[in-house]
Amino acid sequence: MAPILPEWLVTGCGRLRPANDPLLPIGLPALPVAVARPIVLRAAERKRLKLMAYGHKSEYRLRMRAQVVLHAARGRSNARIARDSGLHVDTVRCWRGRFAEQGLAGLSDRERSGRPPVFTALQVAQAKALACQLPAESGVPLARWSCPELAREVVARAIAGSVSASTVRRWLADNALKPWQYRSWIFIADPDFQLKAERVLDLYARTWQGIGLGDDEYVISADEKTSIQARCRCHPTLAPGQARAMRVNHTYGRGGALAYLAAYDVHHAKVFGRTEPTTGINPFMNLVTQVMTAEPYASAKRVFWIVDNGSSHRGQKAAARLTAAFPNAVMVHTPVHASWLNQVEIYFSVVQRKVVSLNDFTDLTQVADRLRAFEDRYNATAQPSTTSDLDDLLARLDRHTTDHPEESSAAPAT
Repeated sequence: MAPILPEWLVTGCGRLRPANDPLLPIGLPALPVAVARPIVLRAAERKRLKLMAYGHKSEYRLRMRAQVVLHAARGRSNARIARDSGLHVDTVRCWRGRFAEQGLAGLSDRERSGRPPVFTALQVAQAKALACQLPAESGVPLARWSCPELAREVVARAIAGSVSASTVRRWLADNALKPWQYRSWIFIADPDFQLKAERVLDLYARTWQGIGLGDDEYVISADEKTSIQARCRCHPTLAPGQARAMRVNHTYGRGGALAYLAAYDVHHAKVFGRTEPTTGINPFMNLVTQVMTAEPYASAKRVFWIVDNGSSHRGQKAAARLTAAFPNAVMVHTPVHASWLNQVEIYFSVVQRKVVSLNDFTDLTQVADRLRAFEDRYNATAQPSTTSDLDDLLARLDRHTTDHPEESSAAPAT
């Protein structure tokens, strides 16, 4: 049971005396003084308050409120806490009382009504609808909307008397609208897309015309990566350091460009590459010769070459030229505008990210040496992509769709 505290009075001369003090003059005016609320902390509360009071990322207001409660838990008076913290005694009394009543939740700001809305819901909806239209449809000579341009158009259309670009940006953020961004895309125009795509995918699954491939049959994915430049930076690239990213000088001298041709053995994850001054029929056939004269491809029953429709290997003439040079080679084209079906593009993306990006080379010889060294590194660790990997991905997507049908129905079609 908590001890009964005596009621204290402040006498007219400013002294603090008990109400039952017999020496208190009769008739002397006195005012009651509220006793400071006692604070008792649990271990978890003390830990949270210390993080708030002394954490480097704590907001100043939360830091001061936590310090008030910690001082109060040590039995200090409100006046002393106010003196030590530089706060007003009423502020100390407020947060001490809020914590005593509500705990840690009492240290947060209460909800406020805020300023009345300046714009109606209809005005906001009209601005968002305008952002979802192409500027040309509105007769505005712009390629894309920006927030300042949208704000200007909202005023021009008398949707609102005045509005700032930052306000328009907040409206669009509510629906994740970013009309200043864009993504390019393309229609599949090849009338034989399904047939050609099925042939390529069947080869990845080691099947050709419904018959499984033998151990002496191979699938090669080949293409060219054009115009890899040698940019010699005017100042050396600086390695990253503490709180500092790698620094690459913007100014450079051009050291020429070369083409990188690669053939990727789909089922063995092995890359054969070469550099050429440019692309064309002869450079591509040099790559074919490099692969087809090496074992096990030279003595293989069949070697399928999956290529896109680039000028170096386009159409039936390229297929006939390949078969004439190597009778056991079969050229298979991907559909038009579907070179993403070619697995060597995955390897080229790795090369771009890990070898070419930053592009700080002294000359083309260094570029070629770096590419050859990366081939050796890649061949030592690479693993082939299998149909089981795709099956696992599809299974995970199916489980997600089954567990969250409402999300799948709201997802955009791909």
